Amino acid sequence: MAAELEYESVLCVKPDVSVYRIPPRASNRGYRASDWKLDQPDWTGRLRITSKGKIAYIKLEDKVSGELFAQAPVEQYPGIAVETVTDSSRYFVIRIQDGTGRSAFIGIGFSDRGDAFDFNVSLQDHFKWVKQESEISRESQEMDNRPKLDLGFKEGQTIKLSIGNITTKKGGASRPKTTAAGGLSLLPPPPGGRVTIPPPSSSVAISNHVTPPPVPKSSHGGTDAALFQTRHHSHPTGSSSEEHWQDVKDRLEESK
Repeated sequence: MAAELEYESVLCVKPDVSVYRIPPRASNRGYRASDWKLDQPDWTGRLRITSKGKIAYIKLEDKVSGELFAQAPVEQYPGIAVETVTDSSRYFVIRIQDGTGRSAFIGIGFSDRGDAFDFNVSLQDHFKWVKQESEISRESQEMDNRPKLDLGFKEGQTIKLSIGNITTKKGGASRPKTTAAGGLSLLPPPPGGRVTIPPPSSSVAISNHVTPPPVPKSSHGGTDAALFQTRHHSHPTGSSSEEHWQDVKDRLEESK
C-alpha cells in the first residue's frame, strides 16, 4: 500500500546524451572511455533521472516523442548500477534492465562537462537524502522500543510545595518595589529610614537674624548693666527689697 502512494519526482533532465556499446571489462582496473568508439555513438537522445521512494531511475528517452529507449534502476550510489570511467569525468557505465529481469551494461557520455557534473550530483543528493531518512526512521524505532517512563502520580500520592520569601545575597528579605500612580516605580528609602540634611553654608545669611541694639554707656565710664550689677551687689544685705530697687532707679535717673 505504501508503494502505491509513492509519487515519481524528476531529479535531473539533460537534453543531449550519447550511448555506446562497450566491450567486456578486461580486468578489475575499471572501464576506460578511450576503448569505446567515441566519435560513433550507437544512440543519442535525452536523459532523465527520476526517483520513486528510495530508488532512482536513469531513463534514456527519444528527444522528440519521449519514447523510452532504456532505463537503469539505481538502488545505491556509488554502486554497480552506475560506475565512472578511469580516464574521463564525462563518461559513465550504467546497468540497464528490462521488465523481465534481463540486464546489460552500456556506456553514456555528455558533450558538456557541466552536464556530467549535474548528473553525478543529482544521484549523490538523492542517496544522501535516503541515508538521512533511514537514520531518522531507525532513531524513531529505537525511541518506540525504549520503556516508557511513568511520571504520573500513584494513587494517594501527594506533593508538598514550600514557597518562602525570596532573600537577597546579604540574607535579608527583599523589599517590594513601590509603584506610584501611573505605573512609575519609586526608589526605596536609604538604609535606616532617616534622611540626613546637610548643614547650611556659612556664606548663606540667616534671614531671621536681628541685631540687638547697642548698650548705652554711663557717664562713669561703664555700661548701665555694669553699673547695675555693681550697685546691686554692693547694696547692704540688711536693706529691704523696696529700698534697694528705689535706690537703683534713682541712680539710673542720675546717669542720664
